[in-house]
Amino acid sequence: MSIVSAGIDLAKNIFAVHGVDENGKAVLIKPKVFREQLALAT
Repeated sequence: MSIVSAGIDLAKNIFAVHGVDENGKAVLIKPKVFREQLALAT
């Protein structure tokens, strides 16, 4: 699995994460990620 593009639907407490491969096929779909679970690099 090689994710080339990722997106995050931002909200107050629960986020949705989506990743696609080089062919545009969804390879990562996490519809319910809590703020505490999401690690952001700064």
